[in-house]
Amino acid sequence: QVQLVESGGGLVQAGGSLTLSCAVSGRTFSNYYMTWFRQAPGKERDFVATISWNGGSTIYADSVKGRFTISRDNAKNMVYLQMNSLKPEDTAVYFCAARRYSSGRPTDYDYWGQGTQVTVSS
Repeated sequence: QVQLVESGGGLVQAGGSLTLSCAVSGRTFSNYYMTWFRQAPGKERDFVATISWNGGSTIYADSVKGRFTISRDNAKNMVYLQMNSLKPEDTAVYFCAARRYSSGRPTDYDYWGQGTQVTVSS
């Protein structure tokens, strides 16, 4: 089993920044791709960003490319999402998820955190 706990969400004005963190425990963290998804009210859960086992490869959704940065620290079992130039449309619950291999589909993931709310005011 893999346990994930997100933190760092909050309320921020448009143009501001937030950094989300995800603490991972359980099995060997470095064996898992780590991915951030988000879900706005009434909408499906969408892919945001993913990072490979050693951090050498990252992929971003077009909507966040150039504004968000995903990173990981395998020594600390942590994954981060640095969010800059936030927009009201970034408002959502943000989830981290773990999977042995890369996928952008939330249905492929077995391990999820509880989510952290990000609200961007205009």
